[in-house]
Amino acid sequence: MAQNVYECLFLFDTNRYARDPNKVASAIPAMLEELNGEILANRLWNEQRLAYPINGQRKGTYWLTYFRLDSSRLSEFNRACQLNDNILRNMTLKVDPRLVDALVSHAQGNTTEAPAEKAAPAEPKKAEMPKEDAGEKNEASAEKSAE
Repeated sequence: MAQNVYECLFLFDTNRYARDPNKVASAIPAMLEELNGEILANRLWNEQRLAYPINGQRKGTYWLTYFRLDSSRLSEFNRACQLNDNILRNMTLKVDPRLVDALVSHAQGNTTEAPAEKAAPAEPKKAEMPKEDAGEKNEASAEKSAE
């Protein structure tokens, strides 16, 4: 079958991650190794309060992973994620092949600078207001004082 690149966002139990971050994070590469997958990028994304409790947890640690895996093994990977006690939720998306390099390099912390012209667009020109004649100003002020 075809090897595809996937993006997976994991939601870890924050308490377990705080106790042993290496053990919790190393479970992902271990699962993929068993399925003959290849890790392209693997990093902590964020830790924040959840919108609603999941398994009694009010905070979660988000972990972002890009990996290459045979598409026929994806259901096995999802099942392994469900059986892992450290993972509260996960979401796996297939990455468009045209975007793989850019997304993986960004996840690894490699950023490419855009050219100066594209990075800072020129300020739009301000529209000039027509100047009022001195006679019009005097007429306008005379009308206001008459009221």
